[in-house]
Amino acid sequence: MGIQEKRRITKLLESSDIEAVIHELRQLPASRVINSLIGALCSANETVRWHAITALGPIVADLADRDMEAARVVMRRFMWSLNDESGGIGWGAPEAMAEIMSVHDRLAEEYGHMLVAYMREDGFYLELPQLQQGLMWGISRLAIVKPDLLKAKDVVTYLLPYLDSPDSTVRGLAAWALGLLNAKEASTDLAKLINDPAPIKIFLNRTFVPDTVGSLAHKALANIAKES
Repeated sequence: MGIQEKRRITKLLESSDIEAVIHELRQLPASRVINSLIGALCSANETVRWHAITALGPIVADLADRDMEAARVVMRRFMWSLNDESGGIGWGAPEAMAEIMSVHDRLAEEYGHMLVAYMREDGFYLELPQLQQGLMWGISRLAIVKPDLLKAKDVVTYLLPYLDSPDSTVRGLAAWALGLLNAKEASTDLAKLINDPAPIKIFLNRTFVPDTVGSLAHKALANIAKES
């Protein structure tokens, strides 16, 4: 793909109508757009970055339906970007992996364990707070649509320490995820956060939603109580 077309895709991602963007991108061969979308994960433009994450879900899922091995190559590319040996940082990789898995069952079955491994100090622990933010968002994204897959991997045990993170976004997203997972064992720790005023912003339902750590902890507790 030429530079001009990459710029065109980046410009498309600035649009507020992400559904129309995805429709247009799906008309192109996946191989022509995936590289541009992955490149856009490093964009300083928040909208471009999150729209790239959103678009990667259906684009890679479509690819998997036609050529599963090619889709695996994309997933392994994200994993490599999070590997210390890659020399990169892996910005957006946890979020993109989660978005892809949220819309493709087989990829979720094959790679869901990796998101949990990135949480574990005895696994492939991600130390950078910004990567942890992406990981917590990814866990929450999967918790919405595939909670049983995460529970089968004992994800609640590994989520609990993130409630003590010095990073407010990590704390808030961990609380959100635990609520989505109806984690009764998190109730005591969540209660400690309900007066936490730190503001955060969540990308939810393809839009940015402002919230606070305390509000998310309160909603998580309410969700757990409702399911009890």
